[in-house]
Amino acid sequence: MNFKYIQEKFAPMIKVISTVLISSAIGLELWNIYAITHNIQVPSSLTPIFWFERFAVSCHLVEAMIAGFYAPSRKQLPIKYATYTFFVGTVGLLELFNQSKE
Repeated sequence: MNFKYIQEKFAPMIKVISTVLISSAIGLELWNIYAITHNIQVPSSLTPIFWFERFAVSCHLVEAMIAGFYAPSRKQLPIKYATYTFFVGTVGLLELFNQSKE
């Protein structure tokens, strides 16, 4: 299996899963903020999940900043591609950097 085959087969699935998970992480964080501001007790068993989702959102934010920085050199709109990369993650960066090879 070469990289191009893997990218063609798994990239669409990864994009959908990543978009759903990042959207869920944002929703979970908003719920956590709401619970804290309204003095609602959040189960302590969710603490590792909060840390994991914060790490994932932070990683996606860094990837989005990288994509936004490099997008103009690949003739893409920075805001549009940064938003896209934020939701799909590393797949978006791979697509951006593969554009220069074509």
